[in-house]
Amino acid sequence: MPHTWDPERYLAYADERGRPFVDLLGRVGADRPSRVVDLGCGPGNLTALLAQRWPEAEVVGVDSSEEMVRAAREAQRDLRFEVADLRTWRPPEGGVDVLLSNATLQWVPGHLELLPTLADAVRAGGWLAFQVPGNFGEPSHTLRSALAAEPPYAAHVQGIADPASHDPAVYLEALAGLGWEVDAWETTYLHVLAGEDPVFAWVSGTGARPTLQALPDDLRPEFEAEFKRRLREAYPDRDGRVVLPFRRIFVVARRP
Repeated sequence: MPHTWDPERYLAYADERGRPFVDLLGRVGADRPSRVVDLGCGPGNLTALLAQRWPEAEVVGVDSSEEMVRAAREAQRDLRFEVADLRTWRPPEGGVDVLLSNATLQWVPGHLELLPTLADAVRAGGWLAFQVPGNFGEPSHTLRSALAAEPPYAAHVQGIADPASHDPAVYLEALAGLGWEVDAWETTYLHVLAGEDPVFAWVSGTGARPTLQALPDDLRPEFEAEFKRRLREAYPDRDGRVVLPFRRIFVVARRP
């Protein structure tokens, strides 16, 4: 079931969402790449960091969301952005030097089997780097899934996009099996959030979005109210702040 993205809502926590990207980029050892591609570029704010890191490179952002690419083109007029599905995306002739994907592969079912195809897009000596959330067992996700499975919501959320990822060792073995040098690790960030129902505000811009869009207008307010209540219990407000632990999985690999 398709869903759409809201760049403005996604950017509400731009700093927090951008920190893993910066940590990922810091481990990519490319010196002077000529072609750099950001797969799943979203609104383009992080793609701009690639152009800053490698100002002489051709930097291209790719995303399947027309809304995100439209926002990226408006905000980053000096960069090139394309609408494409990363499952069918193909690199320019000759391949790329750096292929980076931030918080995107979790939306692609069976993305582990896609890794050899992505690896083939990278030139010899080039880099493949990606980051995916690894917090799908946390209340921010399990509460939404449990509530959505209850009547009357369950009938409306069949077949929605359901993000998932693997542990770092799984990705390491997959790419090492291709002969790549691989660095894989995980980090749990403790995001300190403020405002009214901040965890709901966070997840409604990403993981919960397909569920919320699938619900009819007469059921969505009721679902949101109960989801917010359960989230408040799981993530209590203490002196005006809410702590959201967020596990992330990182992989940086170099092709020999």
